[in-house]
Amino acid sequence: MNRFWSRLVHELHPYVPGEQPHVADLVKLNTNESPFGPSRRVLEAIRDATAETLRLYPDPNATALRQSLAAYHGVRPDQVFVGNGSDEVLAHAFVALLKQDEPLLFPDITYGFYPAYCRLFGIHADTVPLDASLRIRIVDYSRPCGAIILPNPNAPTGIALSRAEIAALLDAHPDQPVVVDEAYVDFGAETAIPLIPAYPNLLVVRTMSKSRALAGLRVGYAIGNPGLIEALIRVKDSFNSYPLDRLAQAGAIASLEDEEHFQRQLSMVIDERDRMTEMLTRLGFEVLPSAANFVFTRHPACGGAALAAGLRERRVLVRHFGKPRIADYLRITVGKRSDTDALLTALKAELERASSS
Repeated sequence: MNRFWSRLVHELHPYVPGEQPHVADLVKLNTNESPFGPSRRVLEAIRDATAETLRLYPDPNATALRQSLAAYHGVRPDQVFVGNGSDEVLAHAFVALLKQDEPLLFPDITYGFYPAYCRLFGIHADTVPLDASLRIRIVDYSRPCGAIILPNPNAPTGIALSRAEIAALLDAHPDQPVVVDEAYVDFGAETAIPLIPAYPNLLVVRTMSKSRALAGLRVGYAIGNPGLIEALIRVKDSFNSYPLDRLAQAGAIASLEDEEHFQRQLSMVIDERDRMTEMLTRLGFEVLPSAANFVFTRHPACGGAALAAGLRERRVLVRHFGKPRIADYLRITVGKRSDTDALLTALKAELERASSS
């Protein structure tokens, strides 16, 4: 430990992101990136924005992008907040909305940044166990709390809640902020955005990294009541007034303008997710019902850590979480058809090796 560190840093257990290897010819199915490139309009917009004006600061309010997002989702610009990826937007929400006197509630198996943010910002949290099927049960959140955050679909399970279930949660907690993290919602879940007019305590957080293939631009946003948005802005302007550069704003706007490309890519990912699920099931895997761009799966004859290591030897990367209840599961990103085929070939070889040992 470095003696110059603050006490807080000594006590942190940071979130560990998925590996970004610098090795050629790997089948990379570990970080839920899109297997397809962004819209051609995005690349053109970024090229057009690469000009002498880069010497100037970007619009700190991202006015044009917020207007585009508002028009796309049928809300007002003052109901939209943008940030440097949804992780930053979530961080601001933890400070602005989720740090209350009573404990914050979130699932015991969920996105790893939630407990990391609680440690960083000194937020007391209680985790709510998923049920035996690894599902979120809204009734389990019927307890005193200061705020709630849920991913929908949940990560890493991929299982989604219906909009009616989110509404029931909001009805049960009218006086607490409720954040719904919709990083993967476009792949088959119901967005909670239509509930916002009826629920002033609801904040919906979205990202353009997954379904819009813009992970490299780092664009996230939130939609909610103007009062919630103002709280996020107050935190942002106390931390970094210019979170989105000119290129990111231009590319994000262009992505919203190419709906045909967006919907075509979504369909391809969903179709390949269904094919992967079917093929894994044929190999004897249990696959949880996914509404995301990944599947969460396990095999009764092989441990998750051993399978992940074996796949890596065969140059296929997947994500393994060595945590209670899910240590035997693998989270596998949906890639192109050729990626799935390589995965299946490697899995068959690993299962054969396991059965012969």
